[in-house]
Amino acid sequence: MPRAQRQIQALGARLRAARMRRQMTQGELAARVGVSVPTVGKLERGDPATSLATMLRVLTALGLEQDIDLLARNDELGRELQDSRLRRPAARRASTS
Repeated sequence: MPRAQRQIQALGARLRAARMRRQMTQGELAARVGVSVPTVGKLERGDPATSLATMLRVLTALGLEQDIDLLARNDELGRELQDSRLRRPAARRASTS
């Protein structure tokens, strides 16, 4: 999945930039998060094996924890699918029940 890999790498680059803006070393971030320096390096390089829990702890350490709430917040496809089912004629829905 090349697109997903590019997105993960871009996220890692953004996290690295956020860490550097805060003048924090990888070692300092690792200590705050409770992981090793190599784990922080993998995250910043876009290694897909990094756990979601580690990602959330990194976001929290960087003061970006509210960003996790933005993931999948606006489920446009899901809403369209749900709305399309609601638009079916009542007789048709009754016969499928």
